[in-house]
Amino acid sequence: MNNQTEHLAQIAGTNPVEADVQVGYSDEDIILIDNVRILAEISPTRLQMSMVVFFVNGKAQGNINGQSTQLEKNQLLICPPNTLMSDYMLSPDFEMKAIFVSNKMLQSFLREKMNVWTDILYIHKLRVIPLQDKEIEFLNRFYELLKMVINSNPDGLYKTDIMHSLLRGAFLALCSALKSGLPAQATNAKPMAHNSNRLFQRFIHLLGSTSVKHRPVESYANELCVTPKYLSATCKKESGKTANAWITEHVVEDIRYYLKSTDLSIKEVCARLGFTNSSFFGKYVKEHFGMTPGELRRKG
Repeated sequence: MNNQTEHLAQIAGTNPVEADVQVGYSDEDIILIDNVRILAEISPTRLQMSMVVFFVNGKAQGNINGQSTQLEKNQLLICPPNTLMSDYMLSPDFEMKAIFVSNKMLQSFLREKMNVWTDILYIHKLRVIPLQDKEIEFLNRFYELLKMVINSNPDGLYKTDIMHSLLRGAFLALCSALKSGLPAQATNAKPMAHNSNRLFQRFIHLLGSTSVKHRPVESYANELCVTPKYLSATCKKESGKTANAWITEHVVEDIRYYLKSTDLSIKEVCARLGFTNSSFFGKYVKEHFGMTPGELRRKG
């Protein structure tokens, strides 16, 4: 693979064919791309990094975790890792700018404000955000500043540090803007205890980064060095959902991805996702999707 293909593989968790893609900047934790039209050719895409996309022109349509989503000029799309994107359709005049960032770098950027990001993406599930004129102007000017740093000093000293500093400021500004746009009852909520919120953050990160998510709460609690009861109570307090509900939500998305977007047999999917046997897997799929694994796979 060439460097551009490797960047796409890093973003999408796949091995895309050789193709032209404009990569403005990349390191181990950050990728800036001017145009990801090629992602439409490697659908479905399962993100390995957090993604922030600014739609500059045109329209796009696709499925995000099974939900049909319409996108257009002057909107922002934000997706966490493990998001499944498929069935893209892009207008001929489609233009966008995208930033992909690893969870490690995101935590470095946001630090104690990481809880705001988690609340926005996981609890309130904000994905598509319409932008005001002042926000559009900010993004355009900020992107021009990034390009200036990249083009004027491509191999210069401290380039990575400069890029990281600029992007940290941008993500902090984004969190502030997103938080101010939440419903009043969400922004006026009483702040949670720091230790409680930190545990919830660690649980969400662990859940998103583990390959076999279909495990009892006790298994996650052991890794986090707390009791299952305390973990579930913490999740309920922080998000309104128990730990088991969060596990189920992630498992369901894994099932959707492997049955609808891979060539693995149902037996192989069952084993990969940690189910003890095909019969139990079939009952689980029937309970959460209202159909058998085979029916879910055949459904368009």
